[in-house]
Amino acid sequence: MSRLLIAGCCLVLAAGARAAVWPDEIGDYRKVGSKPVAVQENRALWDEYGLNLGEQAEYAAGARHFTGTAFRFHDSTGAFGAFQWQRPAGSKPSKLAEAAAETRDGVLFVFGNFLFLLDGWKPELEDLRPVLERLPGLDQSPLPEVHLPAQGLQPNSERYVIGPAGLDQFEKGVAPATAAFSLGAEAEIAQYDTTAGKMQLAIFSYPTPQIAIQRVQQFQSLPGAMAKRAGPMVAVILAVQDSNAAERLLSLVRYNGVVTEAGRVPTAKDNVGDLLVTIFTLTGLLMVLFLVAGLAVGVLRRLGWGTSGDPMTLLHLNERSRGPSQP
Repeated sequence: MSRLLIAGCCLVLAAGARAAVWPDEIGDYRKVGSKPVAVQENRALWDEYGLNLGEQAEYAAGARHFTGTAFRFHDSTGAFGAFQWQRPAGSKPSKLAEAAAETRDGVLFVFGNFLFLLDGWKPELEDLRPVLERLPGLDQSPLPEVHLPAQGLQPNSERYVIGPAGLDQFEKGVAPATAAFSLGAEAEIAQYDTTAGKMQLAIFSYPTPQIAIQRVQQFQSLPGAMAKRAGPMVAVILAVQDSNAAERLLSLVRYNGVVTEAGRVPTAKDNVGDLLVTIFTLTGLLMVLFLVAGLAVGVLRRLGWGTSGDPMTLLHLNERSRGPSQP
């Protein structure tokens, strides 16, 4: 029985993996063809981001047509990292989603753990509802928090790194052992315009400030590097040519921790209305119980049950009300 259950689960998962991302119709557009997408170039980086599904579809509506490509990742972090990597240098921010960019002919955006690329169409989010409502394996966990300073940031230069392949692609000067991804590190890398020219800033985030304290010493030991710790983060600039400009850039990196006080979770007992209802209900039940018990005793006495033992005490109040009897 257990083997049948496991086999059934595997079939369900396999069916979900093969489920089509693109529907037959999107508004006025009809699908005229679709195919799976298998990436070959930079495969190690795609795998590191967690790519597990790619599908491309062609749509047409009269003379209009567009191409839609969807990539599914293990989680939203992988989709976000792939979005920053695949975003064209000349693209502009889009309001289509939290992470979205607009090109001359289309858009690319993140929705949950999916990355969408549309070529030939710039839709509103409502137009894509037939696609977004039926995504197989959708995971809508929050996107990673961004700590890169805005001042001097070169547009579209940001990269999100979650492992050695990304580090080798975007910041070769830091060894994976120095970054210590095994300790839960994730990195944000971007180019900045400074008074001394262009500089690349990398911010490595760790689960705790204690780990960051240990790692900052490793970054400071890199030849020509300057590093700074801010909370659980370590900011580093490699191959520094102007230490003053690098210091000013590092000073922009700040960690604003959010402290929340754990409060008592309210329960049903804290609701005054429910408490009153419970009191009245209990009172009613007790009154009914006493009434039934009294009636039962009266009926049993009427039937003669219990009269053979101790006699019942009678007060004879009706006789006292008539006064003493005459001799």
